Amino acid sequence: QVHYLESGGDSVQTGGSLRLSCVVSGNWRGHNCLGWLHQVPGGEREVVAALYTGNGHTYYPDSVKGRFTISQGASEDTTYLQMNNLKPEDSGMYYCGIIWVAYVGRCGGDTNFPNLGQGTQVTVSS
Repeated sequence: QVHYLESGGDSVQTGGSLRLSCVVSGNWRGHNCLGWLHQVPGGEREVVAALYTGNGHTYYPDSVKGRFTISQGASEDTTYLQMNNLKPEDSGMYYCGIIWVAYVGRCGGDTNFPNLGQGTQVTVSS
């Protein structure tokens, strides 16, 4: 079982920046696909960033491309999401996930990240 501890969510104004952090613990070694997911009330969770650690390939949907950056910490048990030029539609809960995938093409928008943590709330006001 993998456990997650997300932090860094806050209330900011449009155009602001936030850096989310996620510390994983438990049986996560060997997992090679890291992800951040966004969910608004009543909506589906959407992968907004994914990182395949095998070759560093990243995925971002068009809605956040150029504004969000996913990275892995030096200790490898921490994943970050740098969020710049935030918009009101970026508001919601953010969850991190980690999973093993067979190849880089399986680490992206369609990846199913199970057993997510409690998430961290981001609110962007106009």
